[in-house]
Amino acid sequence: MRMYDIIEKKRDGLILSEDEIRYFISGYTNGTIPDYQVSALLMAIYFQGMNQTELAYLTKAMVDSGDTIDLSAIEGVKVDKHSTGGVGDTTTLILAPLVASLGVPVAKMSGRGLGHTGGTLDKLESIPGFHIEITRDEFIQRVNQNKVAVIGQTGNLTPADKKIYSLRDVTATVNSIPLIASSIMSKKIAAGSDAIVLDVKTGQGAFMKQASEAEELAKSMVAIGNKTNRKTIAVISDMNQPLGYAVGNALEVKEAIETLQGNGPKDLTELCLTLGTYMVVLSGVVQTEKEARKKLEENLQNGKALQTFKLFIESQGGDPQVVDDPDRLPQAKYKIEVPAKKSGTVSKIIADDIGTIAMSLGAGRQTKDDVIDLAVGIVLHKKIGESVKAGETLVTIHSNHEDISDIKPKIYESILISGDNVTSPRLIHNIIS
Repeated sequence: MRMYDIIEKKRDGLILSEDEIRYFISGYTNGTIPDYQVSALLMAIYFQGMNQTELAYLTKAMVDSGDTIDLSAIEGVKVDKHSTGGVGDTTTLILAPLVASLGVPVAKMSGRGLGHTGGTLDKLESIPGFHIEITRDEFIQRVNQNKVAVIGQTGNLTPADKKIYSLRDVTATVNSIPLIASSIMSKKIAAGSDAIVLDVKTGQGAFMKQASEAEELAKSMVAIGNKTNRKTIAVISDMNQPLGYAVGNALEVKEAIETLQGNGPKDLTELCLTLGTYMVVLSGVVQTEKEARKKLEENLQNGKALQTFKLFIESQGGDPQVVDDPDRLPQAKYKIEVPAKKSGTVSKIIADDIGTIAMSLGAGRQTKDDVIDLAVGIVLHKKIGESVKAGETLVTIHSNHEDISDIKPKIYESILISGDNVTSPRLIHNIIS
């Protein structure tokens, strides 16, 4: 078998066999196939695409290129959730304890984020004392005992994906749906889950700007999941404005606590209930979506979800008192209000720009070596479709630097106010199952 022939075959739009895909993945992982040949194949895939069978073969080959996590010692069906990313996406902090409060085991392996704010691990580490460095045995024990635990990704998971992603980044092949889908799903499958719920974002603050692109990606990932014996459902949700009101690590933890108390933003609460419903149904703990939704809503109101969050924090060394007193979380020195310049209706919030502003305050990373300031960020006071009066607070900036003269103009450029009536964007676009 020759890599040349595989490149030529895909260049001409033909379907690759499992043996050919495994040859390419194993050869690139062990260094016997050079970058330039893999670059050529990636470009061929970018233009010619892959069918569902090829996608399943590619994903499985990437999974088999490294370690896999065995979660069989955890009782019950393990359901994982993945978001394609956005601004103010705090769903994991809410979903993990909420779903676990119904007895569904949530064994979550998360990462640290590049971009607007930190990843789930960074947000959790804004809780005093919380640590994610627990052993695999401790992780399994905590899930069996409390139904929820979160650790960083350990071991040599999907090394082929890491190498291929680095190459995609410099060969203009990042925006390839087959390559995105196999990259995401290989990591989820290697992490040992039995079922997967995907939150695929669409809109100006998402990787997939168009709903049609998001739907194509969702269908590809669901197909991969089902073909690799993982029950998979995708929810396509809106990211034309930040999710919730808070953008920043400790600020998002505080908002997650408010949501678990039953007092969270409507959009964040609704998305968590939607994703949680499918996680519970896939687990088999509850049979119907209606019943799952009802039980989740009950546990938001009766305090069980909040109590599970407290237990989760304490079991990983964190200070559970932050749940009752969020001011124990890191606090920025300065809280600066930005008032509206005119009255009207908020017609547009450029989510990407809000995220970039938060990152410039120190809430996120531009490179993997950047140190995050867990206290800083932005809290919105208005969302699209809401009315605002001149002088009313649009945004509160949480900063550890008093001089934010360069930030305020960017806020005004990112939040547009209109004299017309504007409706809030639809949150849930579609469900792919």
